[in-house]
Amino acid sequence: MKRPPTASELNLCLCHSCGLACDMTGEPHQCPRCDAPLHRRKTNSLTRTWAYMFAALAFYVPANLLPVMNTTLLGSGADSTIMSGVLEFWEHGAWDIAVIIFVASIAVPGVKFVALTLLLVTVQRDSHWARKERSKLYRFVELIGYWSMLDVLVVALVAALVKFQALGDIEPRVGILFFGLVVVFTMLSAMSFDPRLIWDNAPDEETEKPRHSTEQVPGHQAT
Repeated sequence: MKRPPTASELNLCLCHSCGLACDMTGEPHQCPRCDAPLHRRKTNSLTRTWAYMFAALAFYVPANLLPVMNTTLLGSGADSTIMSGVLEFWEHGAWDIAVIIFVASIAVPGVKFVALTLLLVTVQRDSHWARKERSKLYRFVELIGYWSMLDVLVVALVAALVKFQALGDIEPRVGILFFGLVVVFTMLSAMSFDPRLIWDNAPDEETEKPRHSTEQVPGHQAT
């Protein structure tokens, strides 16, 4: 039983912008539907992924240590970091907002750092371990990346509510800039990783199956 041909054997490439399967025959290599440039592989995938992730890690520290907003209520103002804001929301009964900010600001970037590091290290070591599961892990990292800015939207919503109800004033601080950079660089890191590297040098599973058409069944004579 033969395995089906791969995309490279059929000279096909998937457009990274619109997902169209494109023929790579001839020049130039552009998607016929969206005119995006086509590449068989992402250029310098591992190098760029490591670089973007280290940049995100560098910005992750000040994003959590520096204040992200200043809240002024009844004439008294105070700076708030991400974690102190989570605690304040929790103490005032807004546990849902506190959970959203904690998950989006602290948990999600941490999960992405760990997942991308695992993917990069296993690919560089040419590991055959759990290829299918690692591919699913990459898709999960891509999925949660779309929710990375959720806490920024929550902070903006809270600021709008405070100003609307004339309860005080909220001003952004430099920490929100660093957090925005963390979000951007983690998304760039995930986008730079080429998941096809996981399957490079993968053994052909079909060769491991017994070929009944040519092998003799024990206990029976060939006719």
